[in-house]
Amino acid sequence: MELEAVAKALKELGHPTRLMIYKSIVRAGHQGVPVGGLQQKLDIPGSTLSHHITGLVSAGLLKQRREGRTLFCTAQYEQLQQVIGFLVDECCVDECNAD
Repeated sequence: MELEAVAKALKELGHPTRLMIYKSIVRAGHQGVPVGGLQQKLDIPGSTLSHHITGLVSAGLLKQRREGRTLFCTAQYEQLQQVIGFLVDECCVDECNAD
Protein backbone atom coordinates (compact mmCIF):
# COMPACT_ATOMS: atom_id res chain seq x y z
CA MET A 1 0.00 0.00 0.00
CA GLU A 2 1.32 3.42 -0.87
CA LEU A 3 2.29 5.96 1.75
CA GLU A 4 -0.25 8.56 0.56
CA ALA A 5 -3.17 6.11 0.77
CA VAL A 6 -2.17 5.02 4.27
CA ALA A 7 -1.77 8.64 5.36
CA LYS A 8 -5.26 9.49 4.05
CA ALA A 9 -6.81 6.50 5.83
CA LEU A 10 -5.06 7.36 9.09
CA LYS A 11 -6.08 11.01 8.75
CA GLU A 12 -9.73 10.01 8.40
CA LEU A 13 -9.49 7.63 11.35
CA GLY A 14 -7.71 10.31 13.40
CA HIS A 15 -10.93 12.20 14.05
CA PRO A 16 -12.78 10.90 17.15
CA THR A 17 -16.24 11.00 15.54
CA ARG A 18 -15.08 9.25 12.36
CA LEU A 19 -13.26 6.64 14.43
CA MET A 20 -16.43 6.01 16.44
CA ILE A 21 -18.47 5.68 13.22
CA TYR A 22 -15.91 3.38 11.63
CA LYS A 23 -15.69 1.18 14.70
CA SER A 24 -19.47 0.75 14.71
CA ILE A 25 -19.45 -0.20 11.03
CA VAL A 26 -16.57 -2.64 11.50
CA ARG A 27 -18.44 -4.25 14.39
CA ALA A 28 -21.51 -4.73 12.17
CA GLY A 29 -19.65 -7.24 10.01
CA HIS A 30 -19.85 -7.94 6.30
CA GLN A 31 -23.58 -7.23 6.00
CA GLY A 32 -22.96 -3.62 6.97
CA VAL A 33 -25.22 -1.27 8.85
CA PRO A 34 -28.04 1.00 7.65
CA VAL A 35 -27.08 4.67 7.85
CA GLY A 36 -30.34 5.47 9.66
CA GLY A 37 -29.61 2.86 12.32
CA LEU A 38 -26.07 4.17 12.69
CA GLN A 39 -27.40 7.69 13.12
CA GLN A 40 -29.79 6.61 15.87
CA LYS A 41 -27.22 4.42 17.63
CA LEU A 42 -24.55 7.13 17.70
CA ASP A 43 -26.97 10.05 18.13
CA ILE A 44 -25.32 12.10 15.37
CA PRO A 45 -27.17 14.59 13.14
CA GLY A 46 -27.67 13.24 9.61
CA SER A 47 -25.64 15.95 7.91
CA THR A 48 -22.71 15.41 10.27
CA LEU A 49 -22.84 11.64 9.80
CA SER A 50 -22.97 12.04 6.03
CA HIS A 51 -19.94 14.35 6.09
CA HIS A 52 -17.88 11.87 8.11
CA ILE A 53 -18.98 8.87 6.04
CA THR A 54 -17.92 10.72 2.87
CA GLY A 55 -14.39 11.07 4.27
CA LEU A 56 -14.21 7.38 5.17
CA VAL A 57 -15.48 6.37 1.74
CA SER A 58 -12.94 8.63 0.00
CA ALA A 59 -10.16 6.92 1.97
CA GLY A 60 -11.40 3.53 0.77
CA LEU A 61 -12.29 2.40 4.28
CA LEU A 62 -16.04 2.12 3.60
CA LYS A 63 -18.38 1.29 0.76
CA GLN A 64 -22.04 2.13 0.52
CA ARG A 65 -24.82 0.16 -1.13
CA ARG A 66 -28.49 0.84 -1.55
CA GLU A 67 -31.15 -1.79 -0.92
CA GLY A 68 -34.49 -0.28 -1.81
CA ARG A 69 -34.72 2.92 0.18
CA THR A 70 -32.07 1.92 2.71
CA LEU A 71 -28.44 2.96 2.40
CA PHE A 72 -25.93 0.60 4.02
CA CYS A 73 -22.31 1.23 4.98
CA THR A 74 -19.88 -1.67 4.90
CA ALA A 75 -16.30 -1.67 6.10
CA GLN A 76 -13.66 -2.51 3.52
CA TYR A 77 -11.79 -5.03 5.64
CA GLU A 78 -9.08 -5.62 3.03
CA GLN A 79 -8.22 -1.91 3.06
CA LEU A 80 -8.17 -1.94 6.86
CA GLN A 81 -5.80 -4.92 6.83
CA GLN A 82 -3.53 -3.13 4.36
CA VAL A 83 -3.32 -0.06 6.60
CA ILE A 84 -2.56 -2.20 9.62
CA GLY A 85 -0.09 -4.26 7.59
CA PHE A 86 1.71 -1.12 6.44
CA LEU A 87 2.36 -0.26 10.06
CA VAL A 88 3.37 -3.73 11.23
CA ASP A 89 5.10 -5.33 8.23
CA GLU A 90 8.44 -3.76 8.89
CA CYS A 91 8.28 -3.79 12.66
CA CYS A 92 11.77 -3.84 14.12
CA VAL A 93 13.55 -4.42 10.77
CA ASP A 94 16.18 -1.82 11.59
CA GLU A 95 16.73 -3.07 15.11
CA CYS A 96 20.36 -3.88 15.73
CA ASN A 97 21.25 -7.28 17.05
CA ALA A 98 23.10 -6.87 20.32
CA ASP A 99 24.90 -10.18 19.96
